[in-house]
Amino acid sequence: MQLETRSPVRPPMQPRIDDADPLAPQREAALFYGLFLRGHSANTLRRDIDVPKKLLEKLLKRHPHELRVRENLERSYHYRKQVLAIFDELVTRQGIHHRVQ
Repeated sequence: MQLETRSPVRPPMQPRIDDADPLAPQREAALFYGLFLRGHSANTLRRDIDVPKKLLEKLLKRHPHELRVRENLERSYHYRKQVLAIFDELVTRQGIHHRVQ
């Protein structure tokens, strides 16, 4: 009987946030936009969505030799920035829509 072995060099790939659902940033931005429409402050919501660059740098310094952790941190950072950009676009369109009417 021969046992199947996996290569110790590469662990099995796990789906990333953006691989699992390409519309996830739009959905999350829509959730925050819904809160905005219900009266929550746009600036407060932006702070809730955003990850400051200094925080990312601090977290990356804590894991200087852990490539997988660093990749996940970078990916999460870019994901949050994408959600923030979509949210800002929705809020901007809402402001334009109200001025036109």
